[in-house]
Amino acid sequence: MIVDCHTHIWESIEQLGRGTGQVCGRLHRHRSASIPRADTASHLAAAKPVDKSFVLAFKSHYLEADIPNAYVARYVRQYPDRLIGFAGLDPSRPKEAIDELRRAHDDLGMRGVTIWPAAQDFHPASSAAMRVYAEVSRLRLPMLIHQDIHVAENCKMEFARPYLVDEIAREFPDLKILIAQLGYPWTEETIALLCKHRNVFADISGLLHQPWAAYNALVSAYQAEVMDALLFGSDFPYGNAAACIEALYRINQFCHGTNLPTIPREQLRLIVERDVLKLLDIESDGDTAPPEPDTTVIRDE
Repeated sequence: MIVDCHTHIWESIEQLGRGTGQVCGRLHRHRSASIPRADTASHLAAAKPVDKSFVLAFKSHYLEADIPNAYVARYVRQYPDRLIGFAGLDPSRPKEAIDELRRAHDDLGMRGVTIWPAAQDFHPASSAAMRVYAEVSRLRLPMLIHQDIHVAENCKMEFARPYLVDEIAREFPDLKILIAQLGYPWTEETIALLCKHRNVFADISGLLHQPWAAYNALVSAYQAEVMDALLFGSDFPYGNAAACIEALYRINQFCHGTNLPTIPREQLRLIVERDVLKLLDIESDGDTAPPEPDTTVIRDE
């Protein structure tokens, strides 16, 4: 089974918040003059040959951005055999985030959560955010941490450093954490986390648009023996699954006629065909017992 761990949808670029149109348009000008379409029809067309895709919602008070959980959940419900919804939470407002998390889990049937500290203006290991992670862990949901710092000029690089996830992983050792884009540009920090924590993983979304950076990062991961923690992601709409898989299989092109190290093709294939649902404990509806009720009173800081 092929699982795409990182895709986005939206109805309009206004949902991405302030500052995103100009920066994203410049960053991706080699692929599009503006932010590419991310409607549901385009999403489905770009999914081949993927069997299941994670679809990420997004909310940021800091950027005034909102791709609603309800919107993503409605789309996922149309294709439950192909799509898995991840709720967008903004831990900068912990009580609101926890309330939204419970609604997304109980009422919308979403199977994971995603946060984006650099685009939400909060330290990943702040006390407020830790209270949100405690509830994510209690509900036994995987958490994807988006690392992209290019989405808007207002994103804060100091909150995107992968090493900051170390404290989260220590505090919640059973929480499944997925670091997006192998933590680029700090891929070595991410690889150190993968070596250290059994429940920290990384997707390779976005990285394959930069083949030389991708090659070096994947060689480092192979030599560190953490390839089993790498998951496939296309970063739709900035890439489609088929093109990303092809780029991954071509990653050794830099080695031809040189003494540069190669990555065994079997290791590359396993990134694409890894049993992600089992790895992240994403079960079928009704397979897991409901979590115990939590009566903790959460107050805004």
